[in-house]
Amino acid sequence: MSSTAHTGSVFKWAVPKPRYYPSEEDHKKYGGDPEQPHQLHVVYRIRSALRRPYWEKNMVKTLGLTKKRYPVIHKNTPSVNNRLNTIKHLIEIKPLKLPQGLPTEEELQHCYINSKGELMIHKCLEPIEQKQIGPN
Repeated sequence: MSSTAHTGSVFKWAVPKPRYYPSEEDHKKYGGDPEQPHQLHVVYRIRSALRRPYWEKNMVKTLGLTKKRYPVIHKNTPSVNNRLNTIKHLIEIKPLKLPQGLPTEEELQHCYINSKGELMIHKCLEPIEQKQIGPN
């Protein structure tokens, strides 16, 4: 008898790992439209990478998740999703919502992300030019 575990004629290490694909129940539970998924993720690191394997520490560093509870925005692409899947136990992912629409170049400096994962535009008031009052 060999010490390697196998099922029938296929070894366990040869069987591919199942991939996560969201189901209709997930979309009902968490919201969103499966036909038009969100384009951007807001990723928060909620657990430390200490005492984790080196590949998880490297992944946290490459994704820019150096500060705890600091939002980082990433695209919703398969390559980014595979990276996020390797450290899914250390992070929290929310879709980026745009209630006020996409900001313009002038509004970018007045943007912030609130705790609900919404990109808010906080416009500051600008002084208007005062006209001189007096004889002309």
